[in-house]
Amino acid sequence: MNRQLSPIGSWLRHRAENLLAMMLLAMFVIFLLQIFSRYLFNLSIGWTHEASVALWIWMVLFGSAFVVREVDEIRFDLFWGAATARGLRVMQVIGSASLVALFTWSLPAVIDYVSFMKVESTAYLKIRFDLLYSIYVVFAIAMIVRHLWLCVLAIRGKAPEGFDPTKASSGV
Repeated sequence: MNRQLSPIGSWLRHRAENLLAMMLLAMFVIFLLQIFSRYLFNLSIGWTHEASVALWIWMVLFGSAFVVREVDEIRFDLFWGAATARGLRVMQVIGSASLVALFTWSLPAVIDYVSFMKVESTAYLKIRFDLLYSIYVVFAIAMIVRHLWLCVLAIRGKAPEGFDPTKASSGV
């Protein structure tokens, strides 16, 4: 079953990376448009700032939910690097269980608040805030699922990968 899902997961991950790259490109183009309009044409365009902020929010939360790998997350290397495989598993269970509990506890309030925000919209683009911030709900659910899975793996005896500075790369 896992071998059948691996190509699908890899394909989905690559599409998420593609979408993230398109968002970054759009943000860069909008940023350049803002610079050209301000300094070449002496024209201030308000929607460019709003679009850049919206894209940034989506890039950070979408990227964290679907693109950033577990091994790429920031850890306290002082403890993580010195731990044995059993210690890594214990830290993974404690950390993942804590995150699952916190995200699950906050999820109803987050959904309620994001739903409430449909009454407000952005100033220039008129994007409803519930649509703009809906990515946080997706992010929270993705974090719950991811850390439940990591917790189960750690309980079953699979230690998380330790960071090896000799194998650090730029993601390529």
